[in-house]
Amino acid sequence: MRLTTKGRYAVTAMLDLALHAGRGPISLADISKRQGISLSYLEQLFSRLRQSGLVSSVRGPGGGYRLARDGSEIFVAQIVDAVNESVDATSCGGNSDCAGGEQCLTHYLWCDLSAQIHSFLSGISLADLVARAEVQEVAQRQEMRQTVEEETVAVLGGL
Repeated sequence: MRLTTKGRYAVTAMLDLALHAGRGPISLADISKRQGISLSYLEQLFSRLRQSGLVSSVRGPGGGYRLARDGSEIFVAQIVDAVNESVDATSCGGNSDCAGGEQCLTHYLWCDLSAQIHSFLSGISLADLVARAEVQEVAQRQEMRQTVEEETVAVLGGL
């Protein structure tokens, strides 16, 4: 059982957005650089996140995306749901055809686990994640790496 790349990337990008919310609109290019997610993939994810009312876009120079509401009001499960993902512990995708086209003996156990995972993710907001010391440490490391890369490019460009 795994959360797919789509769900993981959507949560990661939204957390990046929440971490940098005080800077105004954040470009997908900046998120792409910090998180190592392709820009075209982010564009697809943010289209769905915008349609779900989790982010809003700002056009023009200095434009980008921002959270549509406070991070304390956006929960991880909402992000996963917005990109049409499900955390499904069944081997049949919830179709009840796990054992040779029929329902397996443990089907409802795995359905219950899926519901528990969704419930767990429904209780964690972006603000909760931003407040974690571990998240802040990783964000600072990413910022420092990006700053060094930008300074290196500027120095090399000036040669």
